[in-house]
Amino acid sequence: MSRTRTALALGTAAAGAMALASVTASAAPAPVAGSTTVTPAGHDFKAVLSGKATLKAGSVTVTCTVSVSTGTVPAAPGNSNPAGPVSSPISPPTYSSCTSSMPGVTPTVTTSGAWAVSMQDGAPITATMSVPMGGLVVKTTGLASCTVTAAPTAPASVAGTWANGSPSSLTFTNASVPVKVTGGFGCPTSATASVFNAVYKVSDVTDPAQNITVGP
Repeated sequence: MSRTRTALALGTAAAGAMALASVTASAAPAPVAGSTTVTPAGHDFKAVLSGKATLKAGSVTVTCTVSVSTGTVPAAPGNSNPAGPVSSPISPPTYSSCTSSMPGVTPTVTTSGAWAVSMQDGAPITATMSVPMGGLVVKTTGLASCTVTAAPTAPASVAGTWANGSPSSLTFTNASVPVKVTGGFGCPTSATASVFNAVYKVSDVTDPAQNITVGP
């Protein structure tokens, strides 16, 4: 074989190997989620807002200082997942003592539907709050009459983090939530997403001496 043909063959083989490596790399499966266990199994818990919760859509921010939700850790063995998160249904969070960044405007927040929160052990421990379609609605009265509907067309997942403690905490930092805004003058009708911030302290209601804990 001539030197030119040899070089061409080697180049073709190298290109094929690179293409195969590229295909193999792109087809590599995503890392498998680690195990998660939430304890104590079967215990009721209560999540209470610490500080304030804010929901910002466009230039308008709604701030609430009271929010509560309750739920139950799944009974064993459902409180443990060897390869993924553990999910618990929760009551629709209530929001009250709310104000708006728009002068002369009073917001009211209502929630409904099947909500849930799932925990995935890791570093950090991640938490995902599931909002049902249309499960949170903010209505304003006063100088501007607006309606903000969260998860307007499909259920939404709101990403957060969990920290074990006494009590443990569930934190949402600049979490994105899809929204639809309707209304007249002063309403941020062009907004399609809002930014949610809140910290909840989660305590064990069944046995206050214990803590709700997420581990492997």
